[in-house]
Amino acid sequence: MKDESAQARWEQRTQRPLLALAVAFTVAYAVPIVDSAASPGLIHACTLAEWVVWAAFAADYLVRLALAPRRRDFARRHWLDLCAVILPLLQPLRLLRLVSTLLLVGRRARMASQIRLTTYVGGTVIGLLMFGSLAVLSVERDSPDGNIRNLGDAVWWSFTTMTTVGYGDHAPTTGLGRMIAVGLMLSGIALLGVVTANIAAWFIARFEKDDVEERRQTAAIEALAEEVRALRAEVASLSGGGRHAVPVPVPVPGEERSR
Repeated sequence: MKDESAQARWEQRTQRPLLALAVAFTVAYAVPIVDSAASPGLIHACTLAEWVVWAAFAADYLVRLALAPRRRDFARRHWLDLCAVILPLLQPLRLLRLVSTLLLVGRRARMASQIRLTTYVGGTVIGLLMFGSLAVLSVERDSPDGNIRNLGDAVWWSFTTMTTVGYGDHAPTTGLGRMIAVGLMLSGIALLGVVTANIAAWFIARFEKDDVEERRQTAAIEALAEEVRALRAEVASLSGGGRHAVPVPVPVPGEERSR
């Protein structure tokens, strides 16, 4: 129980710093792609920042693993986090750092109790749209046969791909770009299902709330009707008792004088 409390305290204290590091990773990843004329020093600094952010999330995983009461169960439940930590070490590609960091950020954000499902899904959609655009632009911009040359084309392609519309006016031509497209398609379909299920759950909860209120009002009306019936029965019993009662003579003033 003590280990669980220590793990919960660690996750609560590191939530905001890790979120700030995720924002720093976003900037470091986007600057060299958006600014194609960036200096080698700036590109090196951004690459170093990406590795630092990934290392911070990897260290967070290791600390949570050390604080877990049952480490094997923790590793079994968080196997995707472990893959995200190991992935960039196998092949230090920039895209792998992006994928692994996104996985670690997403898994870590889901642990925050204050983040609701709607906020989490909305942030995931925006993050995938942004990073998908940057990733496909970085691999397609220099392709001889590519038609995704600027950030506007990349954002438009990402949006149509995630929504499964796919106009076809912009499409990746490289193998890596097509892999990004497949990942974005699958993510878009999954998020569309989550959004649909969330909307359906909201309507169901709303209908159940209205149904509970209607049942409460019906029960109150039935209770009031029962009280009215009981009151009528009591009034009827009192009226019947009055008809069978012995009449009490009332003296008349004229009769007393005649007597």
